[in-house]
Amino acid sequence: MGTSDLIARFIMDAIDHTGGIAELQRSNLAERFSCVPSQINYVISTRFSPEHGYLVESRRGGGGYIRITRVQAGPDMLIMHTVNSIGDSLDLRTAAAFVSNLLGSDAVDGKTAALIMTAIGDNSLRPISPEHRDIVRASIFKQLLVSILAE
Repeated sequence: MGTSDLIARFIMDAIDHTGGIAELQRSNLAERFSCVPSQINYVISTRFSPEHGYLVESRRGGGGYIRITRVQAGPDMLIMHTVNSIGDSLDLRTAAAFVSNLLGSDAVDGKTAALIMTAIGDNSLRPISPEHRDIVRASIFKQLLVSILAE
């Protein structure tokens, strides 16, 4: 198991142990795992991001911390959190992470997840120029999620 996996597991255990919120110090984690603080940043940004169902707050400085909160909400709240996290542009990899999180949290079922991925996939967006696809993908994804909420 790589260092990034060990760090992610440690953070996940801390979140689970403290009821969904972990407050950590980047320098302490870097020292514990004998790595540079930027590796801690990498793990947090790739594994504990909004598309994975987490909120991350960071305060720098001597008493600085990183607070990671697992978003624990019902399906409608999670869908709204996702809509609000998307922004104006969305690449396919990030969209897939959002859909995976929604599926894993039972906010959408497997058939709905597959339909969303088909609608926002590169094959569906092929007529759109590559430099505009991520903008259109974000718009379509948001509209699909809002329509799910309206059901």
